[in-house]
Amino acid sequence: MDEAMLTALIADQRRDLAATLGALRPDQWHAPSLCEGWRVRDVVAHIVMPFRYSTGKFILEMVRARGKFNVMAMRCARRDADELSTGELVDALADNVNHAWKPPGGGLAGALSHDVIHGLDITVALGLDQPVPDQRIRAVLDSTKPRSIRYFGADLTGVQLRADDLDWTYGSGEPLTGSAQDLLLVLCGRTLPPGHLTGEPRSRFSRQ
Repeated sequence: MDEAMLTALIADQRRDLAATLGALRPDQWHAPSLCEGWRVRDVVAHIVMPFRYSTGKFILEMVRARGKFNVMAMRCARRDADELSTGELVDALADNVNHAWKPPGGGLAGALSHDVIHGLDITVALGLDQPVPDQRIRAVLDSTKPRSIRYFGADLTGVQLRADDLDWTYGSGEPLTGSAQDLLLVLCGRTLPPGHLTGEPRSRFSRQ
């Protein structure tokens, strides 16, 4: 997929997510996301962090976290989520649908993955019936590398992921079936709500 198409998909994803966030109730902003220990508003603060932080500020926060990205990301997300109103968080996303940020080493595909995965962390956790269009999901799945899966800590030993809405499989072993976007979350080490997955291994990847 070329850069123009990826850029368009990123803008569409941010635009759609901003519309979804703008319609959330106050209690939903404080609900848990699929990111363990993160509220919905924390995840949104993390999504918009690249638009709000200069390179210098990012480096300073990394120094304060002694080079540990996950520590820095959670600290900044929680702080910013509490300092910014929900309206400010939505605006930070809506006003930056065409922002050219790329994660280090990830390129535009990495930026799309970042926005799609964290968007699902919110919508799936809240039980919203808002599937991500197939083209975006396919682009993210096609760009997912084994090192990314190792980073997220997903243990797929003896399991084959089988999408029931796209022609896509991953791995080998006992079949675990679900929508492509739910299986993307499995690849990212998320534990899904009940009812999203079928197959013998589902208990390893779903809340009971």
